[in-house]
Amino acid sequence: MEEIGVVIPHEIKAVPSARASQLRPPRITYARHYTFGVACSLIPVPVSPVPIATATRIQDSLTGMNSSDLLEEIKESDLYLRLKKLQRHVELLELQEEYIKDEQKNLKRELVRAQEEVKRIQSVPLVLGQFLEVIDRDTGIVGSTTGSNSVVRILSTIDRELLKPNTSVALHRHSNALVDILPPEADSSIALLGADEKPDVSYADIGGLDIQKQEIREAVELPLTHFDLYRQIGIDPPRGVLLYGPPGTGKTMLVKAVAHHTTASFIRVVGSEFVQKYLGEGPRMVRDTFRMARENAPSIIFIDEIDAIATKRFDAQTGADREVQRILLELLNQMDGFDQTVNIKVIMATNRADTLDPALLRPGRLDRKIEFPTPDRRQKRLIFSAITAKMNLSEEVDLEDFVSRPDKLSGAEIAAICQEAGMHAVRKNRYVILSKDLEKGYRANVKKTDTDFEFYK
Repeated sequence: MEEIGVVIPHEIKAVPSARASQLRPPRITYARHYTFGVACSLIPVPVSPVPIATATRIQDSLTGMNSSDLLEEIKESDLYLRLKKLQRHVELLELQEEYIKDEQKNLKRELVRAQEEVKRIQSVPLVLGQFLEVIDRDTGIVGSTTGSNSVVRILSTIDRELLKPNTSVALHRHSNALVDILPPEADSSIALLGADEKPDVSYADIGGLDIQKQEIREAVELPLTHFDLYRQIGIDPPRGVLLYGPPGTGKTMLVKAVAHHTTASFIRVVGSEFVQKYLGEGPRMVRDTFRMARENAPSIIFIDEIDAIATKRFDAQTGADREVQRILLELLNQMDGFDQTVNIKVIMATNRADTLDPALLRPGRLDRKIEFPTPDRRQKRLIFSAITAKMNLSEEVDLEDFVSRPDKLSGAEIAAICQEAGMHAVRKNRYVILSKDLEKGYRANVKKTDTDFEFYK
């Protein structure tokens, strides 16, 4: 018969302690190895310490206890110890959680204080500057509007990737610290006309100028809408168009029609806007204009009164003249420089084409030059018909009488004649324009030219 052995503790002592829940490290106690009918020598067996109540209960129940009951009792004591250990671990985690929550509250308060400090710094009047160069992560070189360069500190909240040369920045009024980065269009007077801001002028509203309409549409609209035609033929479309002629012949009006009929972005500037107070501002505005055009391509740039900055170069004696020549050089570089695009068209208008610099007039920059002469008899008839189409004229009015007169009239003067005739009708409380109203308007505009504006001739 096979013997079954079991280890029965010979002596189990309660662990003395001030608190029942605190235990000493495990110790070695001796147990006798019993078999059924055979007693063996003492064998050292490690026994985990147990609480006093458990030890007493086990010691009291040893008498008359079989081996299976004893094993169950020992297992229960081990589970109790594991439970107490897990409870202590949970208490430790709860303490750590409370500590982390307190730290989170403190960090939030510090973040709010830092944000308030940044707002306070940015709330004072700031100075406009231009970023020039990075020294390290915390400092850089900026140029202020006063013309001087300064080494300044950079606010820690500034995105360093946005700090590029010639970027517009805001400087603190007292310390000149860089506190904000301005968008490219913040300090620029260059504006992009939106879809709802484009002029409501169509080609039908412009009387005459049939040849000029065809030439400008071929040079501006067709390359933007049907560029494949030029590619198949193997030629490059015109990059720039110059509109020149006497005042009031319809140059700006025709450009308005181009802006109305095309879907390309339209940028309008006047040549005198490039002349700024501080050195370098004018060339920077030219760069900003073409940068905006490239970002919103396809686009059209219209520079009116180009003779303000594009006159023939000479040996300048003053700083203002040299600055104007630098603006012209920047314009020449942007129109036909190293970086150029085919989906940007430049239209320029002037009354004095004879004063423009030859470098601007050469092919490659202004490929097409469109003249706007004084209207002939046929053109005057078309202009009169286009302007009076929306006017309430009397049946007695004969426009051919005014068309056949030998006086040289521009389109603006014809529009002024019709407007003055309407004002005379309003003055007389009439809703119909009579022939005598047009006659008074004609004398008020045409006859005055011979006497008051003789210095123009």
